[in-house]
Amino acid sequence: MLEGVLLYHADGMLLYANPAAHALCRNYPRDLDHGLTLDLLVPDGALPQAREEGHWTGHLSFGQGSMLLVHLYYAEQEGGHFLVLMQDLHQIRAYDQDLLRRHAELNVRLTAAQEKLLQAEKLASIGQLAAGVAHEINNPIGYVHSNLGSLQEYLHSLFALIDAYERALRLPDPRAMLPEIDQTRQRLDIDFISRDLPQLMTESREGIERVTRIVKDLKDFSRSERDESWKLADIHAGLESTLNIIWNELKYNTTLEKHYGELPPVECLPSELNQVFMNMLMNAGQAIGERGTVRVSTGHKGDEVWVEIADSGPGIAPEVVQRIFDPFFTTKPVGKGTGLGLSISYGIVAKHHGRIDVDSTPGQGSCFRIVLPVRQPKPA
Repeated sequence: MLEGVLLYHADGMLLYANPAAHALCRNYPRDLDHGLTLDLLVPDGALPQAREEGHWTGHLSFGQGSMLLVHLYYAEQEGGHFLVLMQDLHQIRAYDQDLLRRHAELNVRLTAAQEKLLQAEKLASIGQLAAGVAHEINNPIGYVHSNLGSLQEYLHSLFALIDAYERALRLPDPRAMLPEIDQTRQRLDIDFISRDLPQLMTESREGIERVTRIVKDLKDFSRSERDESWKLADIHAGLESTLNIIWNELKYNTTLEKHYGELPPVECLPSELNQVFMNMLMNAGQAIGERGTVRVSTGHKGDEVWVEIADSGPGIAPEVVQRIFDPFFTTKPVGKGTGLGLSISYGIVAKHHGRIDVDSTPGQGSCFRIVLPVRQPKPA
């Protein structure tokens, strides 16, 4: 044992001392082998208190930097005995420091594991959405490509008309070419081109802007949290960005309703909150089945803002609600879900000093309310 153990008879006679006790008392002017009685070991008042209350606790200093924590116990059986337990405070401090060091190392490893898990779940989510995102990108790219083909034909026609005008200008009487120029205009349908060309350019620009927005949202969504710091962010912008990414997963079976309130900028980690919004929206879209409604609402009350995502699905049974935030728990078929989405969302919201409230009635849908402080509390 690291602790010193001493057993004395009630009259103060030493009955037993373990090796640790000998080592701890070696700096005392009179050690255990040379008559270190109990009344010399503990201060005045310790023995009467132990007899009366059954125990006494105090500190002993033997010089040379030795400081002991002493517990004295008294039992009346068989004539009475005193039990002394000693601990070196330096050893206790060293043990506590080692424990704190191990705890810090464990926290670092746990934080790293959580970051890796969060990033893995992000990438898995984007992987599941990849086909839909590709479809959302291919659509505008497709009609931009088609419009460029039409634009190429229009340019040939316009250059042909310009060539006719240039030939007319080289003649002594350019008006002689007017019938031919009119025929060229009609043959090339220049009037239609002049009407269609602005619309074609507008559509193409909108398509390119759509692709640019999707790529930007994907970049913002998937970037590592280590590159992101706490900042004031627009929650509505995060919701719109997330909806833009996952819309292909929702648009075929979802009627989306938005009821946005006035929200102040919120101090948060925007990329992580977008992960929460995506998990909640995807779950809502999957819950409604073939057709249903997903309602996204926001509001501000006092020092908190809230985001509410409700669906018209079948709801969640009461016994299941208690487990939905457990890691790896899922009600989806095998291969359809990891069971980490809500668990990670819960952890992210907790990191933001917020909470997730769940209101679900079987047969009437589910509502998840994410409540966040507008400003993060200052560290103590």
